[in-house]
Amino acid sequence: MVVCVYEGDYKIVRRSGVGIAIRHQRKALERAGVTLSSKIRDADIIHINTVFPLSVASAIFARMKGKKVVYYGHSTKEDFKNSFFLSNAIAPLFKCWIKFCYNLGNIIITPSEYAKDLLTGYGMRKPLYTLSNGVDTEFFKKSRDGALRFRRRYGITEKDKVVISAGHMIERKGILDFIRIARKFQSVTFIWFGHTPDGMITKKVRSALKDIPENLILAGFVSQEELRDAYSGADVFLFLSREETEGIVILEALSTSCLVIVNDIPVYRGWLTDGKNVLKCNPSNADDVLSAALSSENDLIVSNGRKTAEERDLKMIGKKLSEMYEELLPV
Repeated sequence: MVVCVYEGDYKIVRRSGVGIAIRHQRKALERAGVTLSSKIRDADIIHINTVFPLSVASAIFARMKGKKVVYYGHSTKEDFKNSFFLSNAIAPLFKCWIKFCYNLGNIIITPSEYAKDLLTGYGMRKPLYTLSNGVDTEFFKKSRDGALRFRRRYGITEKDKVVISAGHMIERKGILDFIRIARKFQSVTFIWFGHTPDGMITKKVRSALKDIPENLILAGFVSQEELRDAYSGADVFLFLSREETEGIVILEALSTSCLVIVNDIPVYRGWLTDGKNVLKCNPSNADDVLSAALSSENDLIVSNGRKTAEERDLKMIGKKLSEMYEELLPV
């Protein structure tokens, strides 16, 4: 069995969750002993993660050549809305487009049961499976040295409280809530990791970014090594996204033994439990949940969070992907 994890549009998504997922899949399959090829013509199975025209053309070409196509359904209409400039206006068209793209696969894989339910509701014609994007738990491991590097890099003392988040600077990801809360907690340092091209940012977010409080640092896009240091050195990973299909950065934070606070939204139900492996909030009580988290011990929650990440380690993901692939091929 030879697998091509399609990377024709990788440069477009390399700084996004989809880009991380592509890297995860390659690493997971390598660890599972699966032979990889960069060329469609040399592979038995083509694994596609993106919904750009070149990806679609490659899927059609692969099907014409008798190859099996696996389409990973990372995106939904719901998580496309409240994202970029004009995203709400074109969300219905986006839904039609991704249905067409995903149905080019022999099977469709989604990263969560919630995403699977959404796509099922779209009336998808192909079999739907669920498999986490996974996390490299050996890489994302808490490091005392990393924590010190992070705090030195941003001029933060060991006694200072630090709250971080990561993702595109878009409304759906909670950037407006993050700014509001940072303004309320003036004695705490807040850092947002991630970058969005200015032309894609909505007017509302652009206006908010022009008036951020002094205790909020917009760090921009950083390497995975720097992000691992940040998870190691932060007191809380505050992820206020209003809609997700899984949330790779959550898995990274859990794996690095950072206390995670998330909005209580449907995608987390069944695997993230308030008070067990994360803390959950809603827009009306996020301030109170964060205040309590910063003033209490949460060692058991953090320990359980690491176990949750270990259940989604790339070794396990690679094994399950391999099994899915084998079911597609004739004996």
